[in-house]
Amino acid sequence: DYLRDKYDGATEVRVNRRGRLQIRDPRVRLPTAQDLVYMEDSPNYCVKDDTVGSFGTQGRVCSRTSQDLDGCNLLCCGRGYNTLNSTIVERCDCQFKWCCQVECKTCVKSLDIHTCK
Repeated sequence: DYLRDKYDGATEVRVNRRGRLQIRDPRVRLPTAQDLVYMEDSPNYCVKDDTVGSFGTQGRVCSRTSQDLDGCNLLCCGRGYNTLNSTIVERCDCQFKWCCQVECKTCVKSLDIHTCK
């Protein structure tokens, strides 16, 4: 949270004719030695941009209920998400049988997979 707050409060600067940093917007307060400054805006990682190597987030799997970085609300950049119901067949309840054999049941799971629009 600390670093995110610093990032959100960063000040845009430029190099003046004397080679010193100068605040782009004079209405902004002077940054302290503990503040972050930047010279160029960050790329928009929400959309694909080959020039900066960003794949975008379209089609990325997200968590519908998470409020963290993997959550659909944040990861999908406000575009929403699609939900696909998928059925998975897998081995489960496996047991080792003496000697050298493993017996498993077959389980069927139904999953909702959410991907960014």
